[in-house]
Amino acid sequence: MRERRRALVGTVTSDKMDKTVVVTVDRTTRHPLYGKVVKVNKKYKAHDAENAAKMGDVVRIRECRPISKDKKFFVEEILQRAIVVDEANV
Repeated sequence: MRERRRALVGTVTSDKMDKTVVVTVDRTTRHPLYGKVVKVNKKYKAHDAENAAKMGDVVRIRECRPISKDKKFFVEEILQRAIVVDEANV
């Protein structure tokens, strides 16, 4: 059976909360009147039980039951790790 829960791919923009990350999902859509392609982004709070996702990682989030007031997604997998530059050694 086909998976009914939405899956979105986005970039982690904040990992300061415990077991929660903020994921920004970018998408393109057409303007309803003018027809121009417009970039739209939206932020989602996602549950990250192991605190594995860090800022800049590309992750896939999947819809789930409401975990809190704002959290209705969980981090399914980390697709790409962010490149970390150590400031002290540069």
